[in-house]
Amino acid sequence: MKALIIEDEIPAAEKLERYIKKHDANISILARLTNVKDSIDWLKANKKSIDIIFVDIQLSDGLSFEIFNQVQVQKPIIFTTAFDEFAVDAFKLNSIDYILKPITFTEVSKALNKLKNFKSYLSTETIQSTSESFANKTFKNRFLVRLGNHIHSIRTNEIDLFYAEGRTVFLVRNDNKKFVLDYKLEELNNVLDSASFMRVNRTFIVNMDSIKDVIMYSNSRLKLILSVSTDNDIIVSRDRVSSFKNWFGGN
Repeated sequence: MKALIIEDEIPAAEKLERYIKKHDANISILARLTNVKDSIDWLKANKKSIDIIFVDIQLSDGLSFEIFNQVQVQKPIIFTTAFDEFAVDAFKLNSIDYILKPITFTEVSKALNKLKNFKSYLSTETIQSTSESFANKTFKNRFLVRLGNHIHSIRTNEIDLFYAEGRTVFLVRNDNKKFVLDYKLEELNNVLDSASFMRVNRTFIVNMDSIKDVIMYSNSRLKLILSVSTDNDIIVSRDRVSSFKNWFGGN
């Protein structure tokens, strides 16, 4: 088995590698990476060569979820983190376990055994079918919205922005009209094409084609100017700036 470790704390990465080798000396560590940007670049070139990914959630340049927004990786993932509030987001990916730090050999061993049992349970045909379904994943091209007693269907390529106000999520069409949407922002991440849309902070998901200008902002953040008007400034959060630059700059 070939593994990838993504962890920005060197002692933690070294400890994790020791535990993996202790569990099974035949597992080879292909790389140890420390940030979102390098992980995106590495996976674009090498994602087919790995069997399992161990990844911390909070890295030096952002959250590791941004890696999987930029690169479609259909490999099992074991998350290691000091925080428990990301568990729901983690299991929306191909996560098979969520280990809270400080990690122990017992937890690492249990996670690897879970992977082994999972693989033996699935037939080769089932795994192939699952892989193909992910590879052929389609994204929503329309959203239904309600306006009074009327239901409208809005094409995704007409939408410049999604944003949340409390528990209510709105979409903003390119004619500056906004509609209430029966989705959470977290759910939209799974149905929008990440090549066109990105969640830049807790509140906003933007369409790349709507961005008119990007302005350097305080504390190493970025301010976005869109082709539609907004009541509040759209600021790329500091932990997503690196991922935003990769996304906005293209391959």
